[in-house]
Amino acid sequence: MAAAADRTIPDVITSGLDVLFVGINPGLWSAATGWHFARPGNRFWPALHRGGFTPRRLHPSEQSLLPGLGLGITNMVARASARADELTAEELIAGGAILTDKVARYRPAWVAVVGVTAYRIGFARPRAGFGPQPELLAGARLWVLPNPSGLNAHFTPETLGVAFGELRAAVAGG
Repeated sequence: MAAAADRTIPDVITSGLDVLFVGINPGLWSAATGWHFARPGNRFWPALHRGGFTPRRLHPSEQSLLPGLGLGITNMVARASARADELTAEELIAGGAILTDKVARYRPAWVAVVGVTAYRIGFARPRAGFGPQPELLAGARLWVLPNPSGLNAHFTPETLGVAFGELRAAVAGG
């Protein structure tokens, strides 16, 4: 796993997605496999299903199915690390600018950042909370979700599913 530090993995992205999910950065497990949210215990894939975005729980190796469902994945910071707290504020701010350019290029309807602290730092929004944000990001509506990492003990699989479901309802409602 240590050899995966600083690697990058390709985005799962195409033009016109309904939702582009934005992780903080790839973990070492993801960098080693090439799959987003791949570490066992990460709750992204179960939350995606519980929230109504997928017809069944997908395995990270099935991430290529997401664009067919109108979904994609990228990261605020491209380089892998063992923990998100290894990233600097400068990396998150630069990542916010790169993300803005990606959103302008691919034009998803919604951007969902999974990690409120990364969002607060990357976009200079120190008081931002979970849920819909008042501003747009390069024309896309913006939502902040809890970090689905197993290290985030503040949210259970059930409450993550509810949070993802709230976004799903907003997407379905236009």
